[in-house]
Amino acid sequence: MNAPTERYRIAADNRKARYNYEIIDTIEAGLVLTGTEIKSLRGGKATIGESFAGPKGEELFLFNAYIPEYLEANRFNHLPKRDRKLLLHKKQVNKLMGAIQREGMTLIPLKVYFNDKGRAKVELGLGKGKKLHDKREAEKKRDWDREKGRILRDKG
Repeated sequence: MNAPTERYRIAADNRKARYNYEIIDTIEAGLVLTGTEIKSLRGGKATIGESFAGPKGEELFLFNAYIPEYLEANRFNHLPKRDRKLLLHKKQVNKLMGAIQREGMTLIPLKVYFNDKGRAKVELGLGKGKKLHDKREAEKKRDWDREKGRILRDKG
């Protein structure tokens, strides 16, 4: 089986999402982008660290994702922080909207990448925010795993 890095190329990554949120489920969604946004994404300068997904009418949108302007485009450029529509099936949209509104969960973009066909996709995580004590616990576990690996490597 191919390694994940061989199948697609990551354009933007949200590394803090798994630290700040307990991710329960992940889902892949398409993005509606303009031509200059695609060209800018291929440059790899986008950031999704402060972005989130949510409902706008009957559809889901990606809010606050920063895709910088494409420098070679002049007057036909896009707005860097515009709302971008997510492409999902109606059943998926209804399920996610129900989880957001009833259960108090959040849709967090984990990464934006290009699949093997060259299409821009976003991996969304459905999760709940972690409390401070949960974050400390995760940090302790990560430090212990690192220390345990050092001990085993030195002895073996």
